[in-house]
Amino acid sequence: MFGDQQSGKRDDTGGREATAPRKYRARVVVVGNEKGGAGKSTMAALIAVSMLYRGQRVAVMDLDLRQQSLSRFFTNRRQWLPAASVEAPMPLEYKLVDRPASIADNQALACRLFDEALAMAMREADLVVIDTPGSDTALSRAAHLQADLVVTPMNDSFVDFDVIGHVDAVTTQLLQPSHYAETVLRARDLRSRHRRNLDWVVVRNRLAGADTKNAERITNALDSLGQEVGFRLAPPMRERVVYREMFPFGLTLADVSPRLRPGNVTAPKQAAREEVNAFLEALGLIVLRRAEPPTLRQDHPDEVYADAV
Repeated sequence: MFGDQQSGKRDDTGGREATAPRKYRARVVVVGNEKGGAGKSTMAALIAVSMLYRGQRVAVMDLDLRQQSLSRFFTNRRQWLPAASVEAPMPLEYKLVDRPASIADNQALACRLFDEALAMAMREADLVVIDTPGSDTALSRAAHLQADLVVTPMNDSFVDFDVIGHVDAVTTQLLQPSHYAETVLRARDLRSRHRRNLDWVVVRNRLAGADTKNAERITNALDSLGQEVGFRLAPPMRERVVYREMFPFGLTLADVSPRLRPGNVTAPKQAAREEVNAFLEALGLIVLRRAEPPTLRQDHPDEVYADAV
């Protein structure tokens, strides 16, 4: 199933009838990496919330059936917003079952439920953001087969580099793609047979500002590896407290403004907002208006407006 429109009702997303099939297909973004701790859930939340503020109808799915970090993020959001007497956009959330961990060991069932949930999500949304587990599962592979865009965050080290490709210790030349890279490449090949593209973007996440020599080595190695394996690099995301400390509130940098900011959360700098905009533009989700005078958003007075695509 490659996004075929199917009839059905939304289950735990509100219970209303699904809308009629649209003339265009929802875009599916899969955040994937078979290594834990790379920041997949944080990045998935940032993408989803950022695009909500740009007028997109966004659906989210958390396929890490045991950890459910993305689902917890949006649970925190649903609880904190009314408690703080503020409003912010919410995505449509599709869960496979009420207790996802109960089907973690039944991958065949999980894949079937995923196909059904994704079909409903694609009827309702412009963009579907899917978080995947930090391991190889049949469910994660099924999600990659549906991806128009795969986003792979990696920490800025050769430990995480090994998740994408195994390289020579001396020359850093590619010896062979990693198991995860082969998963993405198989998905790309299968999708191409159905005339569907798969764009793969690698993002160096939590980049430290001081370690420039290591960063340069990793940049050179990734540039070379990307040409051989078939991914492109997005601008790196730096290690910023503001990206991490808002999880308990279910907020992202895209939310924070003078009217919406927990009192103990660091006020984001303009550089952080520009970093997020550059990241979203690299993913092909927005187009920044650089040729025109900046237009400040009313809800985020210090953010230059960007169009969703």
